[in-house]
Amino acid sequence: MKRALAVFALASTCALSAAYAQQNLRRAPSWSLYDSNGKMHDLLDYRGKIVVLDIMQTGCPHCGAFADVLHKVEQKYGDKVQVISVVTILGPAAETPDKVKTYVTNHKVDYPILYDMGQMQYSYLLTPKADLPHAYIIDPNGYVRADYGYNMTSKDFFEGNGIFTELDRLVNAQGKK
Repeated sequence: MKRALAVFALASTCALSAAYAQQNLRRAPSWSLYDSNGKMHDLLDYRGKIVVLDIMQTGCPHCGAFADVLHKVEQKYGDKVQVISVVTILGPAAETPDKVKTYVTNHKVDYPILYDMGQMQYSYLLTPKADLPHAYIIDPNGYVRADYGYNMTSKDFFEGNGIFTELDRLVNAQGKK
């Protein structure tokens, strides 16, 4: 009986891995970063939830518009979806706690904004320069399901209702399990 269960578990794992590979999914790079209150956040803490990971800058007008959309995401999905934003504290676009505090107040942000020295962002963006905001939707199993950089073709995702189409699909699929 134990052997049969072990074989079944191995076969299930292989089938699931093959299914993810066919969809060209990649595992979301892991990270552990502090927020402005000194609290550590780790991607693994959110396993089992859908995560919207937003890489942004406080002075970016598109990032501000996306923050307003993310506020609506929180209202619609509640604890089914975790929103997290990340800013860099190094380089020419370095953020300060004061800039982040002002941004939080202006956009009524109540999700965590994490501070990165660039390594986490580079592991996702795979380039030192990218259009911001840049968002990733990570499924409950830790795979990147969507990857959006801001441009004219993705404007609806960041400033309209496009993100809700992606999230509805994932939330509905999770509810069927």
